[in-house]
Amino acid sequence: MKNIEQSEPAVIVQIGSPVESKLYVLAEASELLPVVRKITENAYERLSRLDERLDLMLLCDPRRTAIADEYEKIVRKWIASITRLGAIPNGLWRVDFDTGEGYLCWRFPELRIGFFRKYDSEFDDRKPVNLLIEETAPVWA
Repeated sequence: MKNIEQSEPAVIVQIGSPVESKLYVLAEASELLPVVRKITENAYERLSRLDERLDLMLLCDPRRTAIADEYEKIVRKWIASITRLGAIPNGLWRVDFDTGEGYLCWRFPELRIGFFRKYDSEFDDRKPVNLLIEETAPVWA
């Protein structure tokens, strides 16, 4: 059992309205990442279990509709949870953190926020954060 003195400091997460995005610096986004990761991991595991059930069913099985509905509920709940944290879901298991200059990008199961992309670029065009910090010293770093 951990002593209180040995435990990591608690992260206090402010939950905003569903449409309220926030501007992040890298440290803030990194601090929020364990919460985003846990929410994402839980949703991912739930969908994986549903996928396993679907794989065992025939395509004509009428129970598939109920599973598809549950699948959609899980994804919608994940989107709502990420949005309430002030981050931006950008595809399944992909999250953007707005910096005011572009987005810090994360994709499950990455361990840290390691990429950035400009507003007008696609998620797959993201660049390593450490290179941008060395080259341009952005204010969000």
